[in-house]
Amino acid sequence: MFFLSYEEYKTVCYIWLTLAVIVFLILIFVKAPYGRHKTKGWGVEISAKKGWIIMESIPAVLLTVMLVLGHNRDFVVLFFWAIWTAHYVNRAWAWPNRAKLEEKLMPLSVVILAVIFNTINCLLNGIWLFDLSGGYELSWVTDPRFTFGGVIFFFGMILNIKSDDILFSLRDDGSTGYKIPRGGLFEKVSSPNYLGEIIEWIGFAIATWSLAGFTFAFWTFCNLAPRAFAHHRWYKEEFSDYPEDRKALIPFVI
Repeated sequence: MFFLSYEEYKTVCYIWLTLAVIVFLILIFVKAPYGRHKTKGWGVEISAKKGWIIMESIPAVLLTVMLVLGHNRDFVVLFFWAIWTAHYVNRAWAWPNRAKLEEKLMPLSVVILAVIFNTINCLLNGIWLFDLSGGYELSWVTDPRFTFGGVIFFFGMILNIKSDDILFSLRDDGSTGYKIPRGGLFEKVSSPNYLGEIIEWIGFAIATWSLAGFTFAFWTFCNLAPRAFAHHRWYKEEFSDYPEDRKALIPFVI
């Protein structure tokens, strides 16, 4: 249905993985210009809320279209579609409304790059799930890879959402400035929300046991780890009382 042989598909995945390494190295030195790291010189800006809705809606909508067009719609594939979509429904609609982005702007260039990123990752995973995988037997739900991966995915999702809740609570008093987050895994790392998202897609990769899942998990790390490092440096520069024992992303490690 999607007109790629498995060999061609693997080649595309390997090229995409190589680009992830390049992007990781770039992002170590160049901070993505949105949120607290927003800088001038990145072109036309649009509403940050609209930008997030546009770029995070793509994976939910596109994977659903691919589900309709694809061959495989067995129970396990539908489960993978459901948890993928649940993540992006939260990211595209729940998160932007809770983050109070109405008065903030972000570069249109960032939105366009994110749309490209999300589209390619969605296509790679959709082609695998709905075509090249041949479907998953129902017995896959008893496979340790499915069970372990599913547990990791939902653990990451909970960590991501709970960490976002803590960040949102910092502005419950109506303030708009930044504060030192307290509670939860924020006591150990500066960006547990990013750690949670990385863990999610590692779990998805294990549960699907696919090159597509691995590629997405690897890209997620390459995209979010440098931003977590940038956040950590920013916190230490902005707050003289920032906890010295906090790591950037992984407790007790980095």
